[in-house]
Amino acid sequence: MSESIQFSKSATRETIYLEVLPQIETLLKGEPDLVANLANVSAILKETFGFFWIGFYWVRGDELVLGPFQGTLACSRIKKGRGVCGEAWETARTVVVPDVNQFPGHIACSSLSRSEIVVPIVHKNQVVGILDIDSDKLNEFDKTDVRFLEEIAATIVLHCLEV
Repeated sequence: MSESIQFSKSATRETIYLEVLPQIETLLKGEPDLVANLANVSAILKETFGFFWIGFYWVRGDELVLGPFQGTLACSRIKKGRGVCGEAWETARTVVVPDVNQFPGHIACSSLSRSEIVVPIVHKNQVVGILDIDSDKLNEFDKTDVRFLEEIAATIVLHCLEV
């Protein structure tokens, strides 16, 4: 894969995801290291969509531990059920928060975060990690993001955890 991602900057979000997804899959197929892959997926999503913060947390015992990310400093550890990330882990469901200030128990790693989506990464019926994306805009995420980010999470499992 080339060292850059190709996408139509003026296209719809759905079209951009459709253009970027095969490139992510090609990248993951060609690299066996999980950390390298998560770092590159974070970079691709940051470059493509310009989200405020993008990263991964990985389940380590009874906590989520910060993994590769793009953005400002982040919380290093999150307990199950705490904040948006902890809820996505506990429920094994994608959580979309249009306004983080309205989410009870939101963990504010940055006061600039306004909306958030958290996608669980499920391997063998167990959440092993989460993909967390914050925006500095309200109501940034919708069903298109849910669909494609869940597909990206499944692609990570297929190419990084099933090997």
